[in-house]
Amino acid sequence: MTVTTLLPVATARQTRAGLRDALRGRRPALWAALAALVLDSALTLAGPVAIGRITQAVADHRGPSALIGPVLLLTAAAVAGALTAWAATVLLARVVLAVTGRLREDAVTSALAVPVDAVEAGGTGDLVARVSGDTERIADAASGALGDFAAAALTILAALAGLAALDWRFAVAGLLAVPLQAHTLRWYLRTSQPLYAAGRTAEGRRASALLGAFTALPTLRALRLGPGRYARVEEASEAAMSYEFRATRAATRFYGRLNIAEFTGLSAVLLVAWALVHSGRADVGAATTAALFFVGLFDPVNTLLGTFDTVQQATAALARVVGVTLGAPVSEGRPQASPGRPAEGIAVRGVRHRYGNGPDVLHGIDLDIRPGQRLAVVGATGSGKSTLATLIAGMRAPCAGGVTLDGVPTAGLARPGAPGNRRIVLVTQEHHLFPGTVADNLRLACREASDERLGAALAVVDAADWTAALPDGLDTPVGRGGIRLTARQVQQLALARVLLIDPEVVVLDEATAEAGSDMAQSLDRAALAVTEGRTAVVVAHRLSQAETADVVVVMENGRVVERGRPDELRAAGGAYARLWASWTYGR
Repeated sequence: MTVTTLLPVATARQTRAGLRDALRGRRPALWAALAALVLDSALTLAGPVAIGRITQAVADHRGPSALIGPVLLLTAAAVAGALTAWAATVLLARVVLAVTGRLREDAVTSALAVPVDAVEAGGTGDLVARVSGDTERIADAASGALGDFAAAALTILAALAGLAALDWRFAVAGLLAVPLQAHTLRWYLRTSQPLYAAGRTAEGRRASALLGAFTALPTLRALRLGPGRYARVEEASEAAMSYEFRATRAATRFYGRLNIAEFTGLSAVLLVAWALVHSGRADVGAATTAALFFVGLFDPVNTLLGTFDTVQQATAALARVVGVTLGAPVSEGRPQASPGRPAEGIAVRGVRHRYGNGPDVLHGIDLDIRPGQRLAVVGATGSGKSTLATLIAGMRAPCAGGVTLDGVPTAGLARPGAPGNRRIVLVTQEHHLFPGTVADNLRLACREASDERLGAALAVVDAADWTAALPDGLDTPVGRGGIRLTARQVQQLALARVLLIDPEVVVLDEATAEAGSDMAQSLDRAALAVTEGRTAVVVAHRLSQAETADVVVVMENGRVVERGRPDELRAAGGAYARLWASWTYGR
């Protein structure tokens, strides 16, 4: 089995730091919620106390008037308990929803900043599992387990205080269950923690295997590679399920041992109650109250210890979510180009690159692209064109050498939120149509763009006619749940987004390669219009695109073998001339 290198997982210290950051500004509400829970837990003692008094009144053959006090106590405690429980729920919800929302936003923001190489090495499925399944697990645990844990812990403390108030020997008898519970919990934590951590990792591998299979489904069918990919998915699923089964078996043993602790503690309390009543040191009411106090501990203790199961899973998930932020690059605070500084263009110096531990795919590339210049990159499949394009666009940092725009590394410019991160834009042949309207898809590039500006961008890329013909124009839902668009139309929307971003540099990595012959010229004209007046790097799928360039670079085996004007290279009879002859043959 091929082991996939997933994104990093945060250490316990890093996880705590991430949680502290998410809690920033929410501590007053958290303390208020805990105060409400303390009061609510204290009110739970009213029930056993009232029942104990009623029992003693019956044993003493008192009249009905003796029941008025206990009944009023129960009524007041019920009303006050409802109010405090409501207050605790509301206050906790305000904290939990804000914190989980912050964690989710941080995870998604960091996911967008994770280097492309890291995502590709670990598989997009692992990233999807972290920002979806793992964040959901944290949210569920925080909204449910946090309140349950705090309420159960405070109820246990209140009940033990009540036992001690009745007679210290009741408290000692009840505490006999604690060593068994502590030993059980210690065993469970040591057993379950690595299981849940490994299980979440296995779930990430399964998500990567599934997503990889679904993404490549047409290719797998065409090449009859389905059985091999199915076996890989099945293997990843079996590994994930094995951890689930092991965790379930550990949880079953955990709760079985807790039942033994409960039996031991209750037996001790009843024996002490018999001895105290028999010796006259306690009455029947006190004994009844003590027994009810301890029986009332069953649910809170099981809840408290049981929430450790949820907390363990949530902690493992939180470590993976925080790990996404560790995979994102940290801003190094490099200075941006001064507005008054002359534009230098793009400089590629001694660039070498490899994927993972593989061989170099680029070997010492040196290029200079002047401001406003249009550079076309041509070459056979596998020559390194797309790799060079992503390095120039800053989507990747080279393994050696550097790529700068006006003296600033492009890898720094590409980070979300970095100053100048919209100076350079990459458009690939893998276009995406997002659920929503045509306007929604366009305003991803410029949120405040008016309808007039959207229409102008569509007109430049020859998309104004078909968008105007839609039932609701720009407000027509497209994609999933809406009107399906053709590949050409999706590509036109992608090019229109570039105009709305209005970058200084446009990198087109075979952005119109999927177009058929009937639409190729239209898309080529649109791409040419988008790059008009900008510095442009065009990875050319068709050599007609290279003919409009100022300079053409020919690549072979990760090296630049020719560069020059298109007409000069055709006349030189070299690599470009051979590509041109092959492309024009039979046309």
